[in-house]
Parts: sequence; structure tokens; C-alpha cells
Amino acid sequence: MSASEHLGTYAEGWAKGDAGLILKAAADNYTLDDPNAGVISKNEFANYLEGIKETVTSLREGTLPEPFMELSEVVTEEKEGVLTAWCWWAIPGTQIKGSGLINTDFHAFN
Repeated sequence: MSASEHLGTYAEGWAKGDAGLILKAAADNYTLDDPNAGVISKNEFANYLEGIKETVTSLREGTLPEPFMELSEVVTEEKEGVLTAWCWWAIPGTQIKGSGLINTDFHAFN
């Protein structure tokens, strides 16, 4: 898979709320830096996402949105084998939203 394919799979995973897809696109040393929860390792990620889903379900009176997350204002730049993406994200029907910075280093997958 190319860096752009990894990034696309990663984004699809977030849109669907699918930890398996997100982790499929992630290198072994993947971390997610959440200002509220701290740094989440690849091994801890599935539990982290389940916790977010529980919060969203309680905020939405028992339902998850479809899509789970909307990504917009995506900007990408490829430089020296690293694909960097910036985006705005929001979970529909909640006030949960923010921005993301994703680095996809093609060398990490080879």
C-alpha cells in the first residue's frame, strides 16, 4: 500500500469508527496524541476508540452517527517520502470536533 492508500484507509476508518481499518493503516509504532486522553499507543487504540463511542452514544441518547466522523478541509503535502495531512473533523450530533495532523511515512511500511 502506498502512503496515500494508508492515509485513505486511515480516514475511512475514522469515518466509519472502525478501529480495525484505522490500525490496518498504522505502523507498529503508531501513536495518537489526544490532548484530553494523552498519547495512545497502537495496542491501546481499540479500547480508546470504544471509549469515545460510549461517550458519543451517551451524548446522542443511545445512537452512533452515520458516518461516525466527518472529515473536511483536508490538505495534504508529500515531501521526502512523508505524506502529511491536516484536516478538520467532527462527530455529527455532538460538540466533539477538532483538527488533526497525520504523518504517513512511507518508509515505515517498507
